[in-house]
Amino acid sequence: MRKYEMMVIIDPELKEEEIKNNIEKLKDIINKNDKGKIESVDEWGKRELAYEIKHKREGYYVIYYFESEPEILEDLKKELRLNKSFLRGLIIRR
Repeated sequence: MRKYEMMVIIDPELKEEEIKNNIEKLKDIINKNDKGKIESVDEWGKRELAYEIKHKREGYYVIYYFESEPEILEDLKKELRLNKSFLRGLIIRR
């Protein structure tokens, strides 16, 4: 398994419960089938964006530190791309 870091910016206009559900959804993808393990999740909260993304000036930042098999990354990227609640997402190998 390899170590990764993923930063996600969630739409800040969502209700707090919806934000938590989206955070949990990504955790579930990482942990599914015992092919990944979360080391920590760091919630930064609402921050002002450097530039407008999808007509938003703020975003809810969350950083995940995890270990996983490389095939999990495709599932994460697909979720970030298809779920409209995520403004941006970036995954890097540590």
